[in-house]
Amino acid sequence: MPAPAPVKERPKSPRRRHPGAWRVAGDLPSSFRYAAQGLVYGFVSQRNFRIHVLTGLLTFSLGLWLRVSADQMAVLALTVAAVLVLELLNTAVEAVVDLAIGRRFHPLARIAKDCAAAAVLVAAIASLLVALLLLVPPLMLRLGS
Repeated sequence: MPAPAPVKERPKSPRRRHPGAWRVAGDLPSSFRYAAQGLVYGFVSQRNFRIHVLTGLLTFSLGLWLRVSADQMAVLALTVAAVLVLELLNTAVEAVVDLAIGRRFHPLARIAKDCAAAAVLVAAIASLLVALLLLVPPLMLRLGS
Protein backbone atom coordinates (compact mmCIF):
# COMPACT_ATOMS: atom_id res chain seq x y z
CA MET A 1 0.00 0.00 0.00
CA PRO A 2 1.53 3.34 -0.98
CA ALA A 3 2.17 5.92 1.69
CA PRO A 4 -0.35 8.76 1.82
CA ALA A 5 0.73 11.93 0.13
CA PRO A 6 1.93 14.57 2.55
CA VAL A 7 -0.56 17.31 3.27
CA LYS A 8 0.62 20.60 1.91
CA GLU A 9 0.23 23.51 4.26
CA ARG A 10 -0.80 26.81 2.84
CA PRO A 11 2.01 29.28 3.01
CA LYS A 12 1.59 31.70 5.84
CA SER A 13 1.05 35.11 4.45
CA PRO A 14 0.65 38.45 6.09
CA ARG A 15 -2.92 39.36 6.92
CA ARG A 16 -4.82 39.45 3.67
CA ARG A 17 -7.15 42.33 3.03
CA HIS A 18 -10.40 41.57 1.28
CA PRO A 19 -12.12 44.39 -0.53
CA GLY A 20 -15.61 45.56 0.33
CA ALA A 21 -17.95 43.55 2.51
CA TRP A 22 -15.45 40.73 2.95
CA ARG A 23 -12.91 42.89 4.72
CA VAL A 24 -12.03 41.59 8.16
CA ALA A 25 -11.45 44.19 10.82
CA GLY A 26 -7.76 44.29 11.58
CA ASP A 27 -8.06 46.38 14.69
CA LEU A 28 -10.55 47.43 17.32
CA PRO A 29 -11.35 50.86 15.85
CA SER A 30 -12.23 49.20 12.53
CA SER A 31 -14.57 46.80 14.34
CA PHE A 32 -16.38 49.72 15.95
CA ARG A 33 -16.52 51.56 12.62
CA TYR A 34 -18.14 48.55 10.92
CA ALA A 35 -20.64 48.21 13.76
CA ALA A 36 -21.44 51.92 13.50
CA GLN A 37 -22.02 51.49 9.77
CA GLY A 38 -24.49 48.71 10.57
CA LEU A 39 -26.33 50.96 13.02
CA VAL A 40 -26.47 53.79 10.50
CA TYR A 41 -27.69 51.41 7.79
CA GLY A 42 -30.39 50.08 10.10
CA PHE A 43 -31.51 53.57 11.06
CA VAL A 44 -31.49 54.97 7.53
CA SER A 45 -33.02 52.00 5.73
CA GLN A 46 -35.40 50.41 8.23
CA ARG A 47 -38.55 52.30 9.17
CA ASN A 48 -39.33 49.94 12.05
CA PHE A 49 -35.86 50.42 13.52
CA ARG A 50 -36.45 54.19 13.56
CA ILE A 51 -39.85 53.65 15.19
CA HIS A 52 -38.28 51.46 17.88
CA VAL A 53 -35.50 54.00 18.51
CA LEU A 54 -38.05 56.80 18.87
CA THR A 55 -40.26 54.69 21.13
CA GLY A 56 -37.24 53.79 23.26
CA LEU A 57 -36.24 57.44 23.61
CA LEU A 58 -39.77 58.37 24.62
CA THR A 59 -39.82 55.54 27.15
CA PHE A 60 -36.51 56.66 28.69
CA SER A 61 -37.69 60.26 28.77
CA LEU A 62 -40.87 59.23 30.55
CA GLY A 63 -38.85 57.12 32.98
CA LEU A 64 -36.59 60.06 33.78
CA TRP A 65 -39.55 62.41 34.19
CA LEU A 66 -41.22 59.94 36.53
CA ARG A 67 -37.94 59.44 38.39
CA VAL A 68 -38.14 55.67 38.28
CA SER A 69 -35.37 53.78 40.05
CA ALA A 70 -32.08 52.91 38.43
CA ASP A 71 -33.06 49.24 38.51
CA GLN A 72 -36.25 49.97 36.62
CA MET A 73 -34.39 52.14 34.08
CA ALA A 74 -31.94 49.26 33.58
CA VAL A 75 -34.82 46.87 32.85
CA LEU A 76 -36.26 49.39 30.39
CA ALA A 77 -32.85 49.75 28.73
CA LEU A 78 -32.46 46.00 28.37
CA THR A 79 -35.90 45.52 26.87
CA VAL A 80 -35.49 48.39 24.41
CA ALA A 81 -32.01 47.11 23.49
CA ALA A 82 -33.42 43.61 22.90
CA VAL A 83 -35.95 44.99 20.43
CA LEU A 84 -33.28 47.02 18.60
CA VAL A 85 -30.89 44.07 18.47
CA LEU A 86 -33.58 41.79 17.10
CA GLU A 87 -34.59 44.41 14.54
CA LEU A 88 -30.98 44.56 13.31
CA LEU A 89 -30.77 40.75 13.22
CA ASN A 90 -34.03 40.68 11.27
CA THR A 91 -32.49 43.07 8.74
CA ALA A 92 -29.39 40.86 8.52
CA VAL A 93 -31.47 37.70 8.00
CA GLU A 94 -33.46 39.40 5.24
CA ALA A 95 -30.27 40.56 3.52
CA VAL A 96 -28.63 37.13 3.69
CA VAL A 97 -31.76 35.38 2.41
CA ASP A 98 -32.06 37.88 -0.44
CA LEU A 99 -28.38 37.39 -1.24
CA ALA A 100 -28.77 33.61 -1.28
CA ILE A 101 -31.93 33.31 -3.38
CA GLY A 102 -32.19 36.62 -5.17
CA ARG A 103 -35.65 37.59 -6.37
CA ARG A 104 -36.96 34.04 -6.49
CA PHE A 105 -39.58 32.73 -4.07
CA HIS A 106 -38.64 29.88 -1.80
CA PRO A 107 -40.81 28.62 1.07
CA LEU A 108 -37.78 28.28 3.39
CA ALA A 109 -36.80 31.88 2.66
CA ARG A 110 -40.29 32.95 3.65
CA ILE A 111 -40.05 30.95 6.88
CA ALA A 112 -36.67 32.49 7.75
CA LYS A 113 -37.91 36.02 7.13
CA ASP A 114 -41.24 35.50 8.90
CA CYS A 115 -39.61 33.93 11.96
CA ALA A 116 -37.07 36.75 12.21
CA ALA A 117 -39.88 39.30 12.01
CA ALA A 118 -41.88 37.34 14.60
CA ALA A 119 -38.91 37.48 16.99
CA VAL A 120 -38.97 41.27 16.74
CA LEU A 121 -42.72 41.31 17.30
CA VAL A 122 -42.49 39.11 20.41
CA ALA A 123 -39.73 41.30 21.85
CA ALA A 124 -41.66 44.48 21.07
CA ILE A 125 -44.79 43.19 22.79
CA ALA A 126 -42.77 42.07 25.82
CA SER A 127 -41.02 45.45 25.89
CA LEU A 128 -44.36 47.24 25.82
CA LEU A 129 -45.63 45.08 28.69
CA VAL A 130 -42.50 45.78 30.75
CA ALA A 131 -42.79 49.51 30.09
CA LEU A 132 -46.45 49.52 31.12
CA LEU A 133 -45.72 47.59 34.31
CA LEU A 134 -42.86 49.89 35.26
CA LEU A 135 -44.21 53.26 34.13
CA VAL A 136 -47.98 53.22 34.66
CA PRO A 137 -47.94 53.05 38.49
CA PRO A 138 -45.63 56.08 38.93
CA LEU A 139 -47.49 57.89 36.15
CA MET A 140 -50.80 57.39 37.99
CA LEU A 141 -49.23 58.72 41.20
CA ARG A 142 -47.80 61.71 39.35
CA LEU A 143 -51.14 62.53 37.77
CA GLY A 144 -52.90 62.15 41.11
CA SER A 145 -55.22 59.32 40.07
